Amino acid sequence: MADLPRLNGITKALDAGQVVFIGNGPVDAQGASPQPYDGVLFEMEHGMYDITELNNGLRSMLDRKQIATSGSIAPAVTPIVRIPPNAGETNWIAKQVLDSGVYGIIWPHIDTVEEAYNAVAAMRYPRRPEDPIFEPFGRRGDAPGRAANYWGVTNQEYYERADLWKLDDKGEVLCAMMIESPLGIKNLPDILEKVPGIGVIFIGEGDLSQELGVPRQYENPEVLAMVKEVNDICKAHNVARGWFHTTMDNVAERIEMGYNVFIANSSRSHALLHKGRESAGR
Repeated sequence: MADLPRLNGITKALDAGQVVFIGNGPVDAQGASPQPYDGVLFEMEHGMYDITELNNGLRSMLDRKQIATSGSIAPAVTPIVRIPPNAGETNWIAKQVLDSGVYGIIWPHIDTVEEAYNAVAAMRYPRRPEDPIFEPFGRRGDAPGRAANYWGVTNQEYYERADLWKLDDKGEVLCAMMIESPLGIKNLPDILEKVPGIGVIFIGEGDLSQELGVPRQYENPEVLAMVKEVNDICKAHNVARGWFHTTMDNVAERIEMGYNVFIANSSRSHALLHKGRESAGR
């Protein structure tokens, strides 16, 4: 285990204090692979949930020449996925995508402490009660073979690395959550205080604007005030903040506001990525 490098490029960059850029491209993710992204997002909330396509997309990202040249099994671009349900509905989808080999999950529509707890629990293997990081108690079923194979590690090495970043020092798996409603914002301080293991909070200003009766009016004063509230809460709890609707017009400003993780559409233009990296000093 001591010889294994850090495998998750997203969390590695965050640990180094860097701003992270994640491509949100086509399902096969090949559009992001040659670019200097830290990660790529498989969009399966509003895109089609198809576990076969996810597995095919992950395999398409394997670059044997890159592995041989770098001398490391760490992927050049780290794959994560946004899944359809929130944590109050089910955890079987989390089990399936993690068993495919992704390095993280973005959970949409987290509104309560219970939902946040269930999301973290769905991503962890269970542990004995005397374990120092017993909680949140893991609910992930035991089937590491495909994920371990994709990571390029043994099953035992996978077990030791498959816990959550920010919960386990060896953890390689990123748990990100989306706060998308006034209820979620109201409960966010309790969520961050009571549920360990949350790596990134994304503000879902699209769904938030819908609930406030001003769909997609992101500059609406009420929307902006709630977005700022989420940002302030996360700052106070030292939790990374993520921004989904990244544009050429807002990326530099959001970096200035302290956002750490940006989703950039890799299938349209790489100019946004390059402007963001330049603004972040990368």
